[in-house]
Amino acid sequence: MNKSFGLLKAAVLVVMTGLIAPCHAQSTASDRARWAGEVKNVSIVRDDWGIAHVYGKTDADAVFGMIYAQCEDDFIRVETNYLNAMGRLAETEGEGKVYQDLRMKMFIDPEDLKKDYAASPEWLRKLMDAFADGLNFYLARHPEVKPRVIRHFEPWMALSFTEGSIGGDIGRVDLKKLEAFYGAPKGVSANVAEGQEQAEPGGSNGIAIAPSNTTNHHALLLINPHTSFFFRSELQMVSEEGLDAYGAVTWGQFFIYQGFNQRLGWMHTSSGVDAVDEYLETVHIKDGHYYYKYGDAEREVVEKQITVPYSTPHGRAEKKFTVYYTHHGPVIREQDGKWVAIRLMQEPVKALMQSYSRTKAKNYQEYLQTMHLKANSSNNTVYADADGHIAYFHGNYIPKRDTHFDFTKPVDGSDPATEWQGLMTVEEAPHLLDPKSGYLFNVNDSPWNGAGESSLRRQDYPAYVETGTESARGLHAMRLLQGKTDFTLDGLMAAAYDSYLPWFIKPLRLLLQAWTNLRANSEMKTSLAPQIAVLRAWDVRWGVNSVATTLAIYWGQEMTNSGRVAGYEDEFSPPGVPGDVALKALAAASDKLKADFGTWQVPWGEINRFQRLTGDIVPHFDDAKPSTPVGFTSSTWGSLAAFGARPYPGTKKWYGTGGNSFVAVVEFGDKVRARAVTAGGESGYPQSRHFKDQVERYSTGNLREVYFYPEQLKGHTERNYHPGGM
Repeated sequence: MNKSFGLLKAAVLVVMTGLIAPCHAQSTASDRARWAGEVKNVSIVRDDWGIAHVYGKTDADAVFGMIYAQCEDDFIRVETNYLNAMGRLAETEGEGKVYQDLRMKMFIDPEDLKKDYAASPEWLRKLMDAFADGLNFYLARHPEVKPRVIRHFEPWMALSFTEGSIGGDIGRVDLKKLEAFYGAPKGVSANVAEGQEQAEPGGSNGIAIAPSNTTNHHALLLINPHTSFFFRSELQMVSEEGLDAYGAVTWGQFFIYQGFNQRLGWMHTSSGVDAVDEYLETVHIKDGHYYYKYGDAEREVVEKQITVPYSTPHGRAEKKFTVYYTHHGPVIREQDGKWVAIRLMQEPVKALMQSYSRTKAKNYQEYLQTMHLKANSSNNTVYADADGHIAYFHGNYIPKRDTHFDFTKPVDGSDPATEWQGLMTVEEAPHLLDPKSGYLFNVNDSPWNGAGESSLRRQDYPAYVETGTESARGLHAMRLLQGKTDFTLDGLMAAAYDSYLPWFIKPLRLLLQAWTNLRANSEMKTSLAPQIAVLRAWDVRWGVNSVATTLAIYWGQEMTNSGRVAGYEDEFSPPGVPGDVALKALAAASDKLKADFGTWQVPWGEINRFQRLTGDIVPHFDDAKPSTPVGFTSSTWGSLAAFGARPYPGTKKWYGTGGNSFVAVVEFGDKVRARAVTAGGESGYPQSRHFKDQVERYSTGNLREVYFYPEQLKGHTERNYHPGGM
């Protein structure tokens, strides 16, 4: 027996009699008998931060327990993620979600997923069965919990949500254009402006340090996804079948998405790889059907009927759509008189296999083997292990194309030369193992500077491999990592919260020069002199007590909002700005601060706040209620620790809703050591002591110890129990 499981199972004393009652109306005697067997094989240990450490006899048992634990912490987010993934949000949120649901249903067909489930490997089906059992058992044990829509979960549903982000690549389909196409009669122009859909926040930081650059000669890893707050759970999964993984889990998924096990760790960052293509289809009507040109022939457009139910104040209603497909994929809009079809990865079984199996890899070769599934389409991966290896894998699903075409724009779908020519192998794609520089990183920038002098070279790869640009965070990471050979776990943590804001270096220099060039007796020179003095003395670092940080960020926003400053001019230089624009922006920033706070001399921490009032997915904020100052800023300015904040209706202060969500630093020695923090707290319920017990640590970057081993949990255990029991 696995020692960890045996120790903890022995510590759990639960009377099993009557454990399965009361039961949900949809459960059967067969369900209850099966659940009873699963429950006996699972122990959940909650540490003193409320984090679940789930121990199962088999991997399936661990899945059963971890999904049950997630439901205990925030069932509404678990269900909502599946409503989103399966295109069923409108069933509870109303007509406004109809086209979002249509978008998902164009790609996610339950009948197809049921067939995929039936054809999946037996080991994966067992995990999906346990996933559904854990959810349904939770509902059976908690009749007071009222699902918004899904009252019974099916195993195949796990295949609708196999990567860590909501919607994944499907989110690239613009909803306004989709509505314009399917909501208007065909033949009517549907060209519209880009939609303003609120997307899941992008961005993340991954850093790996080789033993050569560390004091203890152990590899180190920074895991720092930037998402909406409360977007992921933190937990541990252990089984007697070799599973022992810890990290961040997107609510409702049954695998550690970003994390580590005893031997290695992995961090995903959003990739700039072009893994999605659009095709301009030349369509006409013949004999009452649509046809499209392909080569010298015509092909019939496939028509599919999709019904989208939605809730109304008077009950349920529905909209019916005829959706069109070419061999490239679904038609999503019209452009210049042509239909646009989109092609993207649709490999749910492979994606789920890869997402789960990498959590059990024990060395570089085993992790590499999972990458050969090529089903991680939107992520780069930063890797480190106990053998001392560090590695970078670029986006794992890269179609090969004819480089004569510009695939960053829609291409001619009638030309067979625009077809994909298979997928890049892991060896062909950008990939770096053990760079001589002793470090590597990715912060959603290109990989061309990610390992200093050992970086991959742009010219070695086709252009579609990377479409992103450099960023202030990239400059910051290079500054921290180059030439440093004495990293420790605490040193990596300090680097993750380093307060430097490199975006401002060049613009600030230009601002100061522009002010100096003003006539001595000019009104602007006199009125801005105090602000210029503050900025001239600024060390270009954020801080809760820093007035200069406040002034600089308000100034930077005024410049970016003017449209004159959008991003980096080249790989290494922050943007410049005309002197008159910079001076006017500083005056406008000062005026805005005075209007909101009575003075422009406001410390940053008085404005930039963390507040968690309810467990609602869409938060609301109140200046009159308690909140916590946060020093770090939006990643726009180069802060590695990201805090995306802004004012909301009725507020003057800014409140964060995205950025640092889970942060962990990990050291891979004879035993793994880690420190971590989760935004706010583990529980989504305000009455829980773990609703916001991590706020102070989160806001100050004071990461807590991770209790990975059973001996670490001694003295730090809040509760031991089987699912459904006390």
